[in-house]
Amino acid sequence: MLDDIARTAPERHLVRYSGRGVFSPGIIARAEGSSVFTEDGHELLDFTSGQMSAILGHAHPEIVATVREQVARLDHLYSGMLSRPVLDLAQRLAGTLPEPLDKAMFLTTGAEANEAALRMAKLVTGGHEVVSFARSWHGMTQAAANATYSAGRVGYGPAAPGNFALPVPDGFRPGIVDADGNLDWRRQLDLGFDLIDAQSVGSLAACLVEPVLSSGGVVDLPPGYLLALRDKCRERGMLLILDEAQTGLCRTGDWYAFERDGIVPDILTLSKTLGAGLPLAAVLTSAEIEQEAHDRGFLFFTTHVNDPLPAAVGNTVLDVLSRDRLDVRARELGVRLRGGLAELAGRYPVIGDVRGRGLLVGLELVDGPGGKDADKLGAAVTRRCAELGLHMNIVQLPGMGGTFRIAPPLTATDAEIDRGLAILETALAETAGR
Repeated sequence: MLDDIARTAPERHLVRYSGRGVFSPGIIARAEGSSVFTEDGHELLDFTSGQMSAILGHAHPEIVATVREQVARLDHLYSGMLSRPVLDLAQRLAGTLPEPLDKAMFLTTGAEANEAALRMAKLVTGGHEVVSFARSWHGMTQAAANATYSAGRVGYGPAAPGNFALPVPDGFRPGIVDADGNLDWRRQLDLGFDLIDAQSVGSLAACLVEPVLSSGGVVDLPPGYLLALRDKCRERGMLLILDEAQTGLCRTGDWYAFERDGIVPDILTLSKTLGAGLPLAAVLTSAEIEQEAHDRGFLFFTTHVNDPLPAAVGNTVLDVLSRDRLDVRARELGVRLRGGLAELAGRYPVIGDVRGRGLLVGLELVDGPGGKDADKLGAAVTRRCAELGLHMNIVQLPGMGGTFRIAPPLTATDAEIDRGLAILETALAETAGR
């Protein structure tokens, strides 16, 4: 039973920072591995890796040891001072990336990293116009929020001029189809840029996209799309910025999701997975772009830029990912997870689609019998999963309430994947029926 503080504190003292149901019931007391535990002892299998971040699970012993050791030695510095963890992390991250991505700066959140990347792109190109997907999420700071279309645009006054939305190449719900009824993403991309060119004042600076749209419904860009998008950018003198907050560092089965497409972005942003749950983000770019930005007076100064404590954690994250080959593990677990979800789809017609890469998987419900719409059905399944011991993240956007983001830690066991699938099936059986 919830005590009086747990029942009343959210209403009395906490700002609600998103829509209805922002706070889950119960007070979380601790977390370990793939599970979180409430004060009253209820265990929740965490299939969202916290806020899609804890790729090594909770309280990983090597992360715990790094934090204890580093905070006692060196935690925070004046922003102009350098430390060994920062220098090591910059060098090591560059070693995981293709050339010419060899310059890094370290920040705290994905929004902050995207803000810095857009500021750099505008300064280097001399333009100000930004293109991003119509169901994008890049953060809630100014430039990042202006490039976000999935939520948060209503009620805050005019957005900055020069922000354009590009149609999402969604294979399950295609906007433009070929003669066989399949998504015609090339034609859609051409038409999207025809509209952008018509609206542009000739000041295009950057295109900011995720290789797999997460809040946008776990939409994996079709093979070849990123290459074609890069060419569109080059034709217009724009920089291509890839936001790999959720896809970077092994979650999709590759170290970086863009590797599949054989392209290299002009600027790469990392966040959530880099700190494995702690606040650490990065902007990476080429020496050429960094030099041009520096020559033009690039300024992005924050209190915690290049702090040693989170950088030390980032180094430990790289240690574990490499040693334990978690890119391979993410592929293996992803096959197991998607295979189990595909079996459920064969038994439950309300499952319309299973998609994703590695351990970033989307499950989309469709309208069920008896007039149950997907949004309401998704909410009911989510509630029942939580009651049975599984935290499943749901995309809380109008018309997308039936789309789940499933992202267990890369350290999850086969048994935990199977347990999550079993709980999901029970929830589906009780709320949707066969």
